[in-house]
Amino acid sequence: MKQGAKGLTFNEPLIFERSRPGHIGFSLPGADVPEVAPDELLGDMVRGEIEGMPEVSENDIVRHFLRLSTWNYSVDTGMYPLGSCTMKYNPKVNEFVSRFPQLAMMHPLAPDHLSQGCLELIWRLGESLKEITGMEGVSLQPAAGAQGEFTGLRMIRECLGRRGDPRQIVLIPDSAHGTNPATATLNGYKVSALESDSRGCLDPDVVRNAMNGSVAALMMTNPNTLGIFEDRVKEVCEIVHQGGGLVYMDGANLNALMGKCLPGDMGVDVLHLNLHKTFSTPHGGGGPGSGPVTCTAELEPFLPLPVVVKDGDSFRLEEDRPDSIGRVRSFNGNFGILIRALCYIMSMGPDGLERVTELAVLNANYIRARLSEHFNLKYTSPTMHEVVFDDKRQKENGVTTLDIAKRLIDYGFHPMTVYFPLIVQGAMMIEPTETESRESLDAFCDALIAIAEEARKDPEMVKSAPHNTRVRRLDEVAANRNPVLRWQPEK
Repeated sequence: MKQGAKGLTFNEPLIFERSRPGHIGFSLPGADVPEVAPDELLGDMVRGEIEGMPEVSENDIVRHFLRLSTWNYSVDTGMYPLGSCTMKYNPKVNEFVSRFPQLAMMHPLAPDHLSQGCLELIWRLGESLKEITGMEGVSLQPAAGAQGEFTGLRMIRECLGRRGDPRQIVLIPDSAHGTNPATATLNGYKVSALESDSRGCLDPDVVRNAMNGSVAALMMTNPNTLGIFEDRVKEVCEIVHQGGGLVYMDGANLNALMGKCLPGDMGVDVLHLNLHKTFSTPHGGGGPGSGPVTCTAELEPFLPLPVVVKDGDSFRLEEDRPDSIGRVRSFNGNFGILIRALCYIMSMGPDGLERVTELAVLNANYIRARLSEHFNLKYTSPTMHEVVFDDKRQKENGVTTLDIAKRLIDYGFHPMTVYFPLIVQGAMMIEPTETESRESLDAFCDALIAIAEEARKDPEMVKSAPHNTRVRRLDEVAANRNPVLRWQPEK
Protein backbone atom coordinates (compact mmCIF):
# COMPACT_ATOMS: atom_id res chain seq x y z
CA MET A 1 0.00 0.00 0.00
CA LYS A 2 1.34 3.41 -0.97
CA GLN A 3 0.32 6.30 1.24
CA GLY A 4 0.65 9.84 0.04
CA ALA A 5 1.22 8.59 -3.51
CA LYS A 6 0.11 11.95 -4.90
CA GLY A 7 1.35 14.47 -2.40
CA LEU A 8 -1.30 14.65 0.30
CA THR A 9 -3.87 12.71 -1.72
CA PHE A 10 -4.04 9.41 0.09
CA ASN A 11 -4.72 6.09 -1.55
CA GLU A 12 -7.16 4.15 0.57
CA PRO A 13 -7.50 0.36 0.62
CA LEU A 14 -10.62 -1.56 1.57
CA ILE A 15 -11.27 -1.75 5.31
CA PHE A 16 -10.79 -5.52 4.97
CA GLU A 17 -7.31 -4.93 3.58
CA ARG A 18 -6.47 -2.83 6.62
CA SER A 19 -7.39 -5.71 8.90
CA ARG A 20 -4.64 -7.21 11.06
CA PRO A 21 -5.26 -10.14 13.46
CA GLY A 22 -5.59 -8.97 17.04
CA HIS A 23 -6.26 -5.30 16.31
CA ILE A 24 -9.27 -3.91 18.18
CA GLY A 25 -11.05 -0.58 18.31
CA PHE A 26 -11.43 -0.27 22.09
CA SER A 27 -9.86 -1.25 25.40
CA LEU A 28 -11.77 -1.44 28.69
CA PRO A 29 -10.65 -2.20 32.26
CA GLY A 30 -11.62 -5.52 33.79
CA ALA A 31 -15.15 -5.81 35.12
CA ASP A 32 -15.72 -5.50 38.89
CA VAL A 33 -18.94 -7.54 38.75
CA PRO A 34 -19.51 -11.18 37.78
CA GLU A 35 -19.58 -11.71 34.02
CA VAL A 36 -22.84 -12.89 32.47
CA ALA A 37 -23.12 -14.12 28.89
CA PRO A 38 -25.39 -11.74 26.91
CA ASP A 39 -27.36 -14.57 25.36
CA GLU A 40 -28.33 -15.78 28.84
CA LEU A 41 -30.10 -12.45 29.39
CA LEU A 42 -31.38 -11.69 25.91
CA GLY A 43 -31.52 -15.07 24.22
CA ASP A 44 -31.97 -14.98 20.43
CA MET A 45 -31.83 -11.17 20.43
CA VAL A 46 -28.03 -11.35 20.66
CA ARG A 47 -26.25 -11.59 17.34
CA GLY A 48 -23.34 -13.99 17.18
CA GLU A 49 -19.89 -13.27 15.87
CA ILE A 50 -19.75 -12.25 12.20
CA GLU A 51 -17.15 -14.24 10.34
CA GLY A 52 -14.64 -12.24 8.36
CA MET A 53 -15.21 -8.86 10.02
CA PRO A 54 -12.10 -6.63 9.77
CA GLU A 55 -9.88 -6.28 12.82
CA VAL A 56 -8.72 -2.66 13.00
CA SER A 57 -7.78 -0.07 15.60
CA GLU A 58 -9.90 2.99 16.31
CA ASN A 59 -7.21 5.15 14.75
CA ASP A 60 -7.28 3.15 11.54
CA ILE A 61 -11.03 3.08 11.19
CA VAL A 62 -11.46 6.83 11.85
CA ARG A 63 -8.79 7.69 9.30
CA HIS A 64 -10.24 5.24 6.79
CA PHE A 65 -13.72 6.72 6.75
CA LEU A 66 -12.51 10.32 7.05
CA ARG A 67 -10.27 9.87 4.01
CA LEU A 68 -13.13 8.32 2.05
CA SER A 69 -15.34 11.29 2.97
CA THR A 70 -12.84 13.66 1.34
CA TRP A 71 -13.35 11.86 -1.96
CA ASN A 72 -17.02 12.86 -2.12
CA TYR A 73 -18.19 15.37 -4.69
CA SER A 74 -21.16 17.38 -3.48
CA VAL A 75 -23.13 20.56 -4.09
CA ASP A 76 -21.04 22.10 -1.32
CA THR A 77 -17.81 21.44 -3.23
CA GLY A 78 -18.77 22.13 -6.83
CA MET A 79 -21.30 22.47 -9.61
CA TYR A 80 -23.61 19.61 -10.60
CA PRO A 81 -24.65 20.28 -14.22
CA LEU A 82 -27.05 17.32 -14.32
CA GLY A 83 -29.86 17.98 -16.77
CA SER A 84 -33.37 16.84 -15.78
CA CYS A 85 -32.11 16.06 -12.28
CA THR A 86 -31.76 19.51 -10.75
CA MET A 87 -28.93 19.52 -8.21
CA LYS A 88 -28.61 22.94 -6.65
CA TYR A 89 -27.07 24.33 -3.50
CA ASN A 90 -29.11 23.77 -0.32
CA PRO A 91 -29.21 26.90 1.91
CA LYS A 92 -27.87 26.08 5.36
CA VAL A 93 -30.65 28.00 7.12
CA ASN A 94 -33.00 25.21 6.00
CA GLU A 95 -30.75 22.66 7.69
CA PHE A 96 -30.57 24.77 10.84
CA VAL A 97 -34.35 25.05 11.20
CA SER A 98 -34.95 21.36 10.46
CA ARG A 99 -32.78 20.49 13.47
CA PHE A 100 -34.83 22.42 16.02
CA PRO A 101 -35.44 19.85 18.79
CA GLN A 102 -39.16 20.70 18.88
CA LEU A 103 -39.37 19.49 15.28
CA ALA A 104 -36.63 16.89 14.96
CA MET A 105 -37.62 15.01 18.15
CA MET A 106 -41.39 14.95 17.59
CA HIS A 107 -42.76 11.40 17.48
CA PRO A 108 -44.89 10.68 14.39
CA LEU A 109 -47.52 8.91 16.53
CA ALA A 110 -48.02 11.83 18.89
CA PRO A 111 -51.72 12.79 19.08
CA ASP A 112 -53.03 15.79 17.17
CA HIS A 113 -53.34 18.03 20.23
CA LEU A 114 -49.61 17.59 20.94
CA SER A 115 -48.61 18.02 17.29
CA GLN A 116 -50.26 21.31 16.38
CA GLY A 117 -47.05 23.02 15.30
CA CYS A 118 -46.02 20.11 13.07
CA LEU A 119 -49.49 19.79 11.57
CA GLU A 120 -49.58 23.52 10.87
CA LEU A 121 -46.20 23.27 9.16
CA ILE A 122 -47.50 20.48 6.88
CA TRP A 123 -50.68 22.44 6.18
CA ARG A 124 -48.81 25.66 5.35
CA LEU A 125 -46.45 23.86 2.98
CA GLY A 126 -49.42 22.22 1.28
CA GLU A 127 -51.19 25.55 0.87
CA SER A 128 -48.02 27.07 -0.58
CA LEU A 129 -47.63 24.27 -3.12
CA LYS A 130 -51.29 24.59 -4.15
CA GLU A 131 -50.80 28.31 -4.77
CA ILE A 132 -47.54 27.76 -6.68
CA THR A 133 -49.15 25.14 -8.98
CA GLY A 134 -52.67 26.58 -9.20
CA MET A 135 -54.31 23.44 -7.83
CA GLU A 136 -57.04 22.71 -5.27
CA GLY A 137 -55.80 19.57 -3.51
CA VAL A 138 -52.43 18.42 -2.13
CA SER A 139 -50.74 15.49 -0.41
CA LEU A 140 -47.24 15.62 1.03
CA GLN A 141 -47.15 11.91 1.74
CA PRO A 142 -45.22 10.50 -1.28
CA ALA A 143 -41.60 9.89 -0.33
CA ALA A 144 -40.01 10.58 -3.73
CA GLY A 145 -40.77 11.87 -7.20
CA ALA A 146 -41.34 8.37 -8.54
CA GLN A 147 -43.81 7.63 -5.74
CA GLY A 148 -45.50 10.96 -6.45
CA GLU A 149 -45.89 9.84 -10.05
CA PHE A 150 -47.38 6.55 -8.91
CA THR A 151 -49.75 8.38 -6.57
CA GLY A 152 -50.94 10.81 -9.26
CA LEU A 153 -51.64 8.08 -11.79
CA ARG A 154 -53.27 5.90 -9.13
CA MET A 155 -55.64 8.78 -8.38
CA ILE A 156 -56.47 9.06 -12.07
CA ARG A 157 -57.17 5.34 -12.22
CA GLU A 158 -59.46 5.54 -9.20
CA CYS A 159 -61.30 8.59 -10.58
CA LEU A 160 -61.95 6.96 -13.96
CA GLY A 161 -63.04 3.80 -12.22
CA ARG A 162 -65.61 5.75 -10.22
CA ARG A 163 -66.83 7.22 -13.49
CA GLY A 164 -67.39 3.66 -14.70
CA ASP A 165 -64.82 4.09 -17.47
CA PRO A 166 -61.44 2.76 -16.21
CA ARG A 167 -59.61 2.56 -19.60
CA GLN A 168 -56.35 0.80 -20.39
CA ILE A 169 -53.77 3.07 -22.08
CA VAL A 170 -51.50 5.95 -21.03
CA LEU A 171 -49.96 8.23 -23.68
CA ILE A 172 -46.33 9.16 -23.00
CA PRO A 173 -44.08 11.38 -25.18
CA ASP A 174 -40.86 9.83 -26.49
CA SER A 175 -38.86 12.41 -24.52
CA ALA A 176 -40.38 11.40 -21.16
CA HIS A 177 -38.49 10.51 -18.01
CA GLY A 178 -37.85 6.79 -17.73
CA THR A 179 -40.01 6.59 -14.62
CA ASN A 180 -43.14 7.59 -16.57
CA PRO A 181 -43.58 4.30 -18.46
CA ALA A 182 -42.70 2.37 -15.31
CA THR A 183 -45.33 4.29 -13.33
CA ALA A 184 -47.99 3.59 -15.94
CA THR A 185 -47.13 -0.11 -15.97
CA LEU A 186 -47.18 -0.34 -12.17
CA ASN A 187 -50.70 1.11 -12.26
CA GLY A 188 -51.83 -1.60 -14.66
CA TYR A 189 -51.79 0.48 -17.86
CA LYS A 190 -50.32 -0.18 -21.28
CA VAL A 191 -48.07 2.53 -22.69
CA SER A 192 -48.41 4.19 -26.06
CA ALA A 193 -45.50 6.44 -27.07
CA LEU A 194 -46.05 9.79 -28.81
CA GLU A 195 -43.41 11.02 -31.23
CA SER A 196 -42.12 14.57 -30.73
CA ASP A 197 -42.26 17.00 -33.63
CA SER A 198 -39.29 18.69 -35.32
CA ARG A 199 -39.27 21.34 -32.57
CA GLY A 200 -38.99 18.70 -29.85
CA CYS A 201 -42.56 19.28 -28.62
CA LEU A 202 -45.88 17.46 -28.50
CA ASP A 203 -47.92 17.85 -31.68
CA PRO A 204 -51.63 18.33 -30.89
CA ASP A 205 -52.55 16.43 -34.05
CA VAL A 206 -50.50 13.44 -32.90
CA VAL A 207 -52.28 13.53 -29.54
CA ARG A 208 -55.67 13.87 -31.26
CA ASN A 209 -54.99 10.85 -33.48
CA ALA A 210 -53.91 8.79 -30.45
CA MET A 211 -56.97 9.60 -28.35
CA ASN A 212 -59.67 6.96 -28.21
CA GLY A 213 -61.97 5.35 -25.67
CA SER A 214 -59.10 3.30 -24.24
CA VAL A 215 -56.83 6.24 -23.32
CA ALA A 216 -56.94 7.02 -19.60
CA ALA A 217 -54.31 9.73 -19.40
CA LEU A 218 -51.50 11.66 -20.98
CA MET A 219 -48.27 11.89 -18.96
CA MET A 220 -46.28 14.96 -19.93
CA THR A 221 -43.41 17.08 -18.64
CA ASN A 222 -43.41 20.84 -19.09
CA PRO A 223 -40.86 22.13 -19.85
CA ASN A 224 -40.05 18.77 -21.41
CA THR A 225 -36.83 16.83 -21.02
CA LEU A 226 -35.24 18.83 -23.84
CA GLY A 227 -35.74 21.94 -21.73
CA ILE A 228 -38.33 23.22 -24.19
CA PHE A 229 -41.64 24.74 -23.07
CA GLU A 230 -44.69 22.97 -24.48
CA ASP A 231 -46.30 26.12 -25.88
CA ARG A 232 -49.43 24.26 -27.11
CA VAL A 233 -50.05 22.61 -23.75
CA LYS A 234 -53.57 24.02 -23.28
CA GLU A 235 -54.65 22.71 -26.66
CA VAL A 236 -53.18 19.29 -25.87
CA CYS A 237 -54.96 19.16 -22.49
CA GLU A 238 -58.28 20.12 -24.09
CA ILE A 239 -57.91 17.31 -26.63
CA VAL A 240 -57.32 14.76 -23.85
CA HIS A 241 -60.22 16.07 -21.77
CA GLN A 242 -62.58 16.05 -24.75
CA GLY A 243 -61.64 12.42 -25.28
CA GLY A 244 -62.54 11.54 -21.69
CA GLY A 245 -58.98 11.27 -20.37
CA LEU A 246 -57.01 13.17 -17.73
CA VAL A 247 -53.60 14.85 -17.83
CA TYR A 248 -50.73 14.05 -15.48
CA MET A 249 -47.77 16.43 -15.42
CA ASP A 250 -44.30 15.45 -14.30
CA GLY A 251 -43.27 18.46 -12.21
CA ALA A 252 -39.56 17.70 -12.21
CA ASN A 253 -38.84 20.90 -14.13
CA LEU A 254 -41.05 23.25 -12.13
CA ASN A 255 -38.08 25.50 -11.38
CA ALA A 256 -38.48 26.78 -14.95
CA LEU A 257 -42.10 27.83 -14.36
CA MET A 258 -42.39 28.85 -10.73
CA GLY A 259 -43.93 32.29 -10.30
CA LYS A 260 -44.41 32.67 -14.06
CA CYS A 261 -47.29 30.33 -14.92
CA LEU A 262 -49.53 27.77 -13.22
CA PRO A 263 -49.92 24.13 -14.30
CA GLY A 264 -53.54 24.39 -13.16
CA ASP A 265 -54.15 27.11 -15.76
CA MET A 266 -52.64 24.89 -18.46
CA GLY A 267 -55.31 22.24 -17.96
CA VAL A 268 -53.24 19.78 -15.92
CA ASP A 269 -55.26 17.53 -13.57
CA VAL A 270 -52.53 16.25 -11.27
CA LEU A 271 -48.78 16.68 -10.94
CA HIS A 272 -45.99 15.74 -8.60
CA LEU A 273 -43.26 18.06 -7.38
CA ASN A 274 -39.69 17.09 -6.53
CA LEU A 275 -38.88 19.07 -3.39
CA HIS A 276 -35.18 18.26 -3.82
CA LYS A 277 -35.18 19.81 -7.28
CA THR A 278 -37.32 22.92 -7.07
CA PHE A 279 -37.40 23.66 -3.34
CA SER A 280 -33.79 23.00 -2.45
CA THR A 281 -34.05 20.08 -0.06
CA PRO A 282 -31.27 17.45 -0.05
CA HIS A 283 -31.31 15.06 -2.97
CA GLY A 284 -32.61 11.66 -1.94
CA GLY A 285 -29.72 9.38 -2.83
CA GLY A 286 -31.94 6.50 -1.77
CA GLY A 287 -33.81 8.51 0.84
CA PRO A 288 -35.21 10.46 2.40
CA GLY A 289 -36.87 12.36 -0.42
CA SER A 290 -40.23 13.95 -1.05
CA GLY A 291 -42.56 14.01 -4.06
CA PRO A 292 -45.84 15.76 -3.12
CA VAL A 293 -48.79 15.78 -5.50
CA THR A 294 -51.23 18.61 -6.18
CA CYS A 295 -54.46 18.12 -8.09
CA THR A 296 -57.75 19.57 -9.30
CA ALA A 297 -60.95 19.60 -7.23
CA GLU A 298 -62.20 16.57 -9.17
CA LEU A 299 -59.25 14.45 -8.06
CA GLU A 300 -58.98 15.91 -4.53
CA PRO A 301 -61.25 13.22 -2.92
CA PHE A 302 -58.82 10.52 -4.08
CA LEU A 303 -55.74 11.95 -2.32
CA PRO A 304 -53.84 9.58 0.01
CA LEU A 305 -54.84 9.37 3.67
CA PRO A 306 -54.51 11.08 6.05
CA VAL A 307 -55.00 14.70 4.95
CA VAL A 308 -54.12 17.62 7.22
CA VAL A 309 -57.12 19.96 7.53
CA LYS A 310 -57.61 23.22 9.41
CA ASP A 311 -60.56 23.54 11.81
CA GLY A 312 -60.76 27.11 13.06
CA ASP A 313 -57.44 27.78 14.72
CA SER A 314 -56.42 24.13 15.10
CA PHE A 315 -55.25 21.37 12.78
CA ARG A 316 -56.03 17.67 12.58
CA LEU A 317 -55.42 14.57 10.48
CA GLU A 318 -58.54 13.58 8.56
CA GLU A 319 -58.96 9.86 7.88
CA ASP A 320 -62.63 9.67 6.86
CA ARG A 321 -62.35 9.90 3.07
CA PRO A 322 -64.09 6.95 1.42
CA ASP A 323 -62.79 7.70 -2.10
CA SER A 324 -59.13 7.96 -1.05
CA ILE A 325 -56.57 5.65 -2.64
CA GLY A 326 -55.31 5.02 0.92
CA ARG A 327 -51.80 5.40 2.25
CA VAL A 328 -48.79 5.38 -0.05
CA ARG A 329 -46.25 5.42 2.81
CA SER A 330 -46.10 5.40 6.59
CA PHE A 331 -47.05 8.47 8.63
CA ASN A 332 -47.22 11.85 6.84
CA GLY A 333 -44.24 12.05 4.51
CA ASN A 334 -40.56 12.65 5.24
CA PHE A 335 -41.13 15.42 7.75
CA GLY A 336 -37.55 16.70 7.92
CA ILE A 337 -37.61 17.32 4.17
CA LEU A 338 -40.96 19.11 4.43
CA ILE A 339 -39.49 21.47 7.04
CA ARG A 340 -36.63 22.39 4.72
CA ALA A 341 -38.98 23.04 1.79
CA LEU A 342 -41.27 25.34 3.76
CA CYS A 343 -38.27 27.18 5.20
CA TYR A 344 -36.99 27.70 1.64
CA ILE A 345 -40.35 28.98 0.36
CA MET A 346 -40.84 31.36 3.29
CA SER A 347 -37.29 32.70 3.13
CA MET A 348 -37.56 33.32 -0.62
CA GLY A 349 -41.07 34.78 -0.71
CA PRO A 350 -43.11 35.16 -3.93
CA ASP A 351 -40.66 37.56 -5.56
CA GLY A 352 -37.72 35.35 -4.67
CA LEU A 353 -39.33 32.23 -6.14
CA GLU A 354 -40.04 34.10 -9.35
CA ARG A 355 -36.43 35.25 -9.41
CA VAL A 356 -35.32 31.62 -9.06
CA THR A 357 -37.09 30.83 -12.34
CA GLU A 358 -35.59 33.82 -14.10
CA LEU A 359 -32.05 32.93 -13.04
CA ALA A 360 -32.45 29.23 -13.84
CA VAL A 361 -33.54 30.10 -17.38
CA LEU A 362 -30.89 32.81 -17.76
CA ASN A 363 -28.06 30.52 -16.65
CA ALA A 364 -29.08 27.71 -19.01
CA ASN A 365 -29.32 30.06 -21.95
CA TYR A 366 -25.95 31.58 -21.08
CA ILE A 367 -24.39 28.12 -21.34
CA ARG A 368 -26.29 27.50 -24.57
CA ALA A 369 -24.94 30.71 -26.07
CA ARG A 370 -21.34 29.99 -25.07
CA LEU A 371 -21.27 26.35 -26.20
CA SER A 372 -23.42 26.40 -29.34
CA GLU A 373 -20.38 27.12 -31.56
CA HIS A 374 -18.57 24.05 -30.22
CA PHE A 375 -21.24 21.36 -29.77
CA ASN A 376 -24.19 20.35 -31.94
CA LEU A 377 -27.73 21.31 -30.92
CA LYS A 378 -30.27 18.98 -32.56
CA TYR A 379 -33.34 20.92 -31.41
CA THR A 380 -32.99 24.66 -31.86
CA SER A 381 -36.26 25.70 -30.19
CA PRO A 382 -35.84 28.21 -27.33
CA THR A 383 -34.81 26.41 -24.15
CA MET A 384 -35.73 27.10 -20.57
CA HIS A 385 -33.77 25.76 -17.58
CA GLU A 386 -31.62 23.18 -19.40
CA VAL A 387 -30.08 22.60 -22.81
CA VAL A 388 -29.28 19.37 -24.67
CA PHE A 389 -26.21 19.21 -26.93
CA ASP A 390 -24.82 16.11 -28.64
CA ASP A 391 -21.48 14.74 -29.85
CA LYS A 392 -22.12 14.90 -33.62
CA ARG A 393 -19.17 17.24 -34.31
CA GLN A 394 -16.75 15.40 -32.01
CA LYS A 395 -17.61 12.00 -33.50
CA GLU A 396 -15.91 13.12 -36.70
CA ASN A 397 -12.66 12.59 -34.75
CA GLY A 398 -13.83 9.46 -32.92
CA VAL A 399 -14.68 11.27 -29.66
CA THR A 400 -17.98 10.36 -27.98
CA THR A 401 -20.17 11.89 -25.31
CA LEU A 402 -18.79 9.43 -22.75
CA ASP A 403 -15.24 10.51 -23.60
CA ILE A 404 -16.19 14.17 -23.13
CA ALA A 405 -17.82 13.40 -19.77
CA LYS A 406 -14.73 11.51 -18.57
CA ARG A 407 -12.41 14.29 -19.68
CA LEU A 408 -14.55 16.87 -17.87
CA ILE A 409 -13.61 15.14 -14.61
CA ASP A 410 -9.96 16.04 -15.27
CA TYR A 411 -11.01 19.69 -15.37
CA GLY A 412 -12.60 19.39 -11.92
CA PHE A 413 -16.28 19.22 -12.89
CA HIS A 414 -18.92 16.61 -12.30
CA PRO A 415 -20.11 15.43 -15.76
CA MET A 416 -23.48 16.44 -17.13
CA THR A 417 -26.25 13.93 -17.79
CA VAL A 418 -25.22 11.78 -20.75
CA TYR A 419 -27.21 9.81 -23.36
CA PHE A 420 -30.57 11.18 -22.20
CA PRO A 421 -33.13 11.97 -23.50
CA LEU A 422 -33.00 9.03 -25.88
CA ILE A 423 -34.37 11.02 -28.84
CA VAL A 424 -31.02 12.85 -29.00
CA GLN A 425 -28.22 10.52 -30.04
CA GLY A 426 -25.12 11.14 -27.92
CA ALA A 427 -27.01 13.59 -25.71
CA MET A 428 -25.25 15.91 -23.27
CA MET A 429 -27.94 17.36 -21.03
CA ILE A 430 -26.85 20.40 -19.01
CA GLU A 431 -28.73 22.22 -16.25
CA PRO A 432 -26.71 24.77 -14.28
CA THR A 433 -29.57 25.76 -11.88
CA GLU A 434 -30.12 29.27 -10.58
CA THR A 435 -27.60 28.96 -7.75
CA GLU A 436 -24.47 29.05 -9.93
CA SER A 437 -22.61 32.32 -10.45
CA ARG A 438 -21.41 33.62 -13.79
CA GLU A 439 -17.86 32.82 -12.71
CA SER A 440 -18.65 29.15 -12.18
CA LEU A 441 -20.63 29.01 -15.45
CA ASP A 442 -17.67 30.51 -17.32
CA ALA A 443 -15.26 28.02 -15.76
CA PHE A 444 -17.53 25.15 -16.76
CA CYS A 445 -17.96 26.45 -20.32
CA ASP A 446 -14.21 27.12 -20.64
CA ALA A 447 -13.56 23.48 -19.71
CA LEU A 448 -15.99 22.13 -22.31
CA ILE A 449 -14.64 24.48 -24.98
CA ALA A 450 -11.10 23.29 -24.20
CA ILE A 451 -12.27 19.67 -24.49
CA ALA A 452 -13.91 20.41 -27.84
CA GLU A 453 -10.58 21.82 -29.02
CA GLU A 454 -8.74 18.75 -27.72
CA ALA A 455 -11.21 16.50 -29.53
CA ARG A 456 -10.25 18.28 -32.75
CA LYS A 457 -6.47 18.47 -32.27
CA ASP A 458 -5.63 15.58 -29.91
CA PRO A 459 -8.61 13.20 -29.76
CA GLU A 460 -6.63 10.47 -27.99
CA MET A 461 -6.25 12.77 -24.98
CA VAL A 462 -10.04 12.85 -24.63
CA LYS A 463 -10.66 9.21 -25.55
CA SER A 464 -8.27 7.98 -22.82
CA ALA A 465 -9.61 10.27 -20.06
CA PRO A 466 -9.74 10.64 -17.11
CA HIS A 467 -6.04 11.11 -16.41
CA ASN A 468 -5.98 12.83 -13.00
CA THR A 469 -8.20 10.53 -10.95
CA ARG A 470 -7.32 7.82 -8.43
CA VAL A 471 -8.81 5.27 -10.81
CA ARG A 472 -8.49 5.55 -14.58
CA ARG A 473 -11.12 4.62 -17.17
CA LEU A 474 -13.15 1.66 -15.97
CA ASP A 475 -14.64 -1.08 -18.14
CA GLU A 476 -18.25 -0.07 -17.47
CA VAL A 477 -19.73 -2.73 -19.76
CA ALA A 478 -17.92 -5.50 -17.89
CA ALA A 479 -18.88 -3.96 -14.54
CA ASN A 480 -22.56 -3.99 -15.50
CA ARG A 481 -22.48 -7.51 -16.90
CA ASN A 482 -20.33 -9.05 -14.16
CA PRO A 483 -20.68 -6.94 -11.00
CA VAL A 484 -18.61 -7.91 -7.98
CA LEU A 485 -21.09 -7.54 -5.15
CA ARG A 486 -19.18 -9.23 -2.34
CA TRP A 487 -15.55 -8.82 -1.33
CA GLN A 488 -13.56 -12.02 -1.25
CA PRO A 489 -10.19 -12.17 0.57
CA GLU A 490 -7.23 -13.32 -1.48
CA LYS A 491 -6.17 -16.88 -0.72
